[in-house]
Amino acid sequence: MAERPDVPDWRVQRIATTLAALPECFPEAAWVGVRWRVRDATVAHVFGGEDQLFRVVFRAEPDEVMALQHLGDPYFRAGWGRNVVGLLLDDRTDWDELGELLTDSYCLQAPRQLAELVQRPPLR
Repeated sequence: MAERPDVPDWRVQRIATTLAALPECFPEAAWVGVRWRVRDATVAHVFGGEDQLFRVVFRAEPDEVMALQHLGDPYFRAGWGRNVVGLLLDDRTDWDELGELLTDSYCLQAPRQLAELVQRPPLR
């Protein structure tokens, strides 16, 4: 079995910068990689895979999970949870888009009173 690589600090920091701005969102070491939580709910989890690639998983509305899954690479549907989707982190990563997806994940996972504190762009 191949070792899982540590996610490069700069990638973890890019994700952390987005999530640190959200109320009561905090990082912690996970079984592999780093995850961010709000209260008892996981917002995002970044980790290295046995295939030596880096991924971040997060929550999304069911219709968005389906849309992202059908887009294909770099998106994928996680093998657990109805509302868990992931993104392969590589040189093509759109960090602004990922920031929006992570913010949406936070708003799905946070208690309503915390989610209402988050400024989000208007729906298009």
